[in-house]
Amino acid sequence: MRTPLVAANWKMNGSREFAEQFFKGLDLEGVGAQVAICPPFPYLSLLAEKAGERVATGAQNLSEQPSGAFTGEVSASMLEDWGVRYVIVGHSERRSLYGESSELVARKFSAARSAGLIPILCVGESQEEREQERTLDVIDAQLQAVVSINGGDCWENAVVAYEPVWAIGTGMTATPEQAQEVHRFIRNRLGEAGAKVQILYGGSVKSGNAAALFAQADIDGALVGGASLDAEEFSKICRAAQ
Repeated sequence: MRTPLVAANWKMNGSREFAEQFFKGLDLEGVGAQVAICPPFPYLSLLAEKAGERVATGAQNLSEQPSGAFTGEVSASMLEDWGVRYVIVGHSERRSLYGESSELVARKFSAARSAGLIPILCVGESQEEREQERTLDVIDAQLQAVVSINGGDCWENAVVAYEPVWAIGTGMTATPEQAQEVHRFIRNRLGEAGAKVQILYGGSVKSGNAAALFAQADIDGALVGGASLDAEEFSKICRAAQ
């Protein structure tokens, strides 16, 4: 039985005061799901201090390099040194805004696993790709890029997040049935490990649609963007993942 996971992606938002107030408003009483929060890099240590044992710390990105003259980058070992457990790789904003290729994402996936971190691999299609009925082909290529570098057994101790690009930050959400179709496809493509891997949905997840999404057989939780900046709203999403 897979334990649900709800992960918050604060993106480039927040402050020290915001983080402190967030934890005062966070209510995880009775929540059975695993919970992780991925803040901007400067607040990782503060988050680790505030989160305690109930909330895992995650990072939003990492370098594929172990160390060296890479100004502005953060390595997997540095994240591990600060008690980070999860790290997001391949988010659509990294792919589209910063030109990260599927090959680079695969190398970041490898770097995370080598340091004992759990990568949250983001995959998803654009609106144009969905309209062209290429959704499954696009996602398959993104998954296979990871396998080509890391091997077929790379899904152990990893998480996959399906985030339709057209639903991120737009208020649009895939229907539970649309999301389930893609999640089932992903699980089948992961091979033997598929039955154990947590596959999350991301894309304008809110407390109002979370329960219907989580009720689907292959949706194991969510990677939450904008709604994760509201402690009460995020708490409700976590409670929906039972």
